[in-house]
Amino acid sequence: MNTDRLEGEAAPASTEDGVVAEAGAAVEAADTVDAAADTADVPAPQVPAAGDGAPTAGRPDGHPAERDESAAPAASASPTGRADGVGAVNAPGPAGTSADAGAAAPEAPVERPAGGAAEGAHSDTAPPASGKRSPVAEALAAAVRAVESGERSADSFFTEPKRPRPAPRKPVVRESRPQPMAERAVEPVVDEDVLAGVRQVLAAGGAPEPLAAAAVAALGEQAAAELREDPWLLLGVKDVRPEQADGFARALLGSACGPGDERRARALVAWLLERAALAGHTVLESTALGEELARRSVPAPEEAVQAAVAEGAVLAFQEPLREPAEDDEEVPVRLLLGLDRYAMAEESLADGLGRLLGTLPAQEQQEDLDWESAAAAAPSPSAAELIRAVAVSGLVAHSGGEAARAEPAAVVAAARALGLRAAAAAFTEDGRRRLAAAGDEGAVAVAGLLSGQEGPERDAEGTLALDVLVVLDAPRLDVEAAAMLVEMLADGTRLVLSGDPGVLGPAGPGRVFADVLAARPCPVVVSRTPDPGPIGELVSGIGIGELTQPDAPGKEVVITPVRDAGEAVHRTVQLVADSVPRAFGVPPEGIQVITPGHGGAAGTRALNAALKQRLNPGPGRFGGFDPGDRIVHVPAPGRIVPGTVVSADAEGLRLDCSGTPVTVPPSRTADEVRHGWAVTAHQAAGTRWPAAVVVLPGDAAGALDRPWVHTAFGRGERHLSVVHGAGQALARAVAELPGKERSTRLASLLKAQAQPAG
Repeated sequence: MNTDRLEGEAAPASTEDGVVAEAGAAVEAADTVDAAADTADVPAPQVPAAGDGAPTAGRPDGHPAERDESAAPAASASPTGRADGVGAVNAPGPAGTSADAGAAAPEAPVERPAGGAAEGAHSDTAPPASGKRSPVAEALAAAVRAVESGERSADSFFTEPKRPRPAPRKPVVRESRPQPMAERAVEPVVDEDVLAGVRQVLAAGGAPEPLAAAAVAALGEQAAAELREDPWLLLGVKDVRPEQADGFARALLGSACGPGDERRARALVAWLLERAALAGHTVLESTALGEELARRSVPAPEEAVQAAVAEGAVLAFQEPLREPAEDDEEVPVRLLLGLDRYAMAEESLADGLGRLLGTLPAQEQQEDLDWESAAAAAPSPSAAELIRAVAVSGLVAHSGGEAARAEPAAVVAAARALGLRAAAAAFTEDGRRRLAAAGDEGAVAVAGLLSGQEGPERDAEGTLALDVLVVLDAPRLDVEAAAMLVEMLADGTRLVLSGDPGVLGPAGPGRVFADVLAARPCPVVVSRTPDPGPIGELVSGIGIGELTQPDAPGKEVVITPVRDAGEAVHRTVQLVADSVPRAFGVPPEGIQVITPGHGGAAGTRALNAALKQRLNPGPGRFGGFDPGDRIVHVPAPGRIVPGTVVSADAEGLRLDCSGTPVTVPPSRTADEVRHGWAVTAHQAAGTRWPAAVVVLPGDAAGALDRPWVHTAFGRGERHLSVVHGAGQALARAVAELPGKERSTRLASLLKAQAQPAG
């Protein structure tokens, strides 16, 4: 790689040659405005002894505690059938179909549920406190999940050795499930008497009274009575951890409180599954879940898991450990567990994709559609191949880089020319801009499509008036959003999922695009259109695990070595404020800084403070912000919108977000807005800028892997500067760390429906 410095940059005396010890410790958890949670490996703590601390409220600036030391267990593969029995959790049962071969690490720690962090999956909803099926528990689940989506319950367990292709049906949008990517609803008014009762209970348990509003939001108006009866329900409140709920329970129950309390076990099972969802998993292996319960001093973890399954708190699924042979009498299986919210979303999505594959209009109904002529007129061979695939299949997967965006745009144009109703959806405003540049000026946003604010008309059942839908940046689709999107498509609609498989996964649980590519239930078109220039060459190499040195005569790619985090901040400010604007004519507002984490001496907080001081100094009189500040706004979990502060008044902070005026009330500013000169790679995903400055401090080396580097390095259109203090960790991340696995069921469900496509 080109290690030249831009004109005016001073060379450091030396560069770091290795990974700084304890690198992960300095990479803090992200705050409530991120798209995903950091997944740096950290040990899980033991349950504290009697007398340890009670829960603490979030920080007043909206940032949660600096680091979450909990670890969620990671399952290894995906189930295809549910377990009928509720006996011992490791008992073999009827074999299902083969699961995807990808296995996750034995442990996948996740960050706190604060709205997201650097590079794992995350939402800012709190996990449910327990799996108890009382009316209050149902209210808890509904309230906690209302920010993202509603809860879909399952009536029973069942076994499906082979899932038949579903019969044609018209989809219905479930009104009970809120839109996960829609704008956040207005906060409900809480009765003061209810709050007073909850404050009294919290005070009796040694918990801070500011948790009262969050407790009512999670548990409902009966929160005070429920917390007295079951103190571990506090674990369903945002930012409360097991050891804090234990301290609260000890204070309320005294000698009656013990680690083997069944209420505690129920709460921990649900909490661990929610934490796993924050890391992107939709299911966990039962043995891994049992191990985590044992680490938290549950005396009979297998019985606790068994009880959770029996009570319907979680759903159980069986997966064969290998392909069955002809002489097999019994195939060994393993049990996987998941919350019904995510399990039902994956099953709904699998059924919906199978429906689209099975309901494409018969050939005699398409005699007037000359797809072959449309393919012959395509702008490139890859576009022609994609058009031909769309002609014969209700679902098509398309992979490629930035230049390949012209190919799905060509599909939309061809479909419209044939008289079909076609639309394309991108994940960001910048994605829409780039899609328009590729040839489709009528693209919509995925969030707007899901919320009903954009896109074609719908019928009374919520079905979109579309014949062809193309989704760009498909790796950003989590399982719930994808399930909702497919439910909106009528029988016979063609769906194209397009994106770069090398980038970071979605903010929410699941890995929809990767699972479709793995299962191959449909045609998969791999673009042969390379991204141009040195940046395109560099990013293409990273995608296959090679960190090459591109020929960059125009200094399109520049590496600036630094010795420590302080120098990294200094060089970054110099690049943004002076060097890049002078060398490339890109103003500071066209330059995006990207770094692995929020904390540490060169995280987003430190970089944003330094960049604000240089580029827009001010007292921060509006909740830490001044007019002209660059920000990122998070209107809903997983949705990041860059913008600028315009002004502020009694109604809130007024922003300009990609040309759209937005007002954030004062009560939500700390949670939804942060400075945006420097962001994480997950925040930057889906958006490109004329220039990008990627900061790799030594203390963040443990957060690097190939998808992170691929995403971060691909954000600059004309120029990429790398402020490099991570030593050999960068090359090692690209060559040896393909990314953290997510345990999901979708690939197995799709494989069970149909034979893999050739």
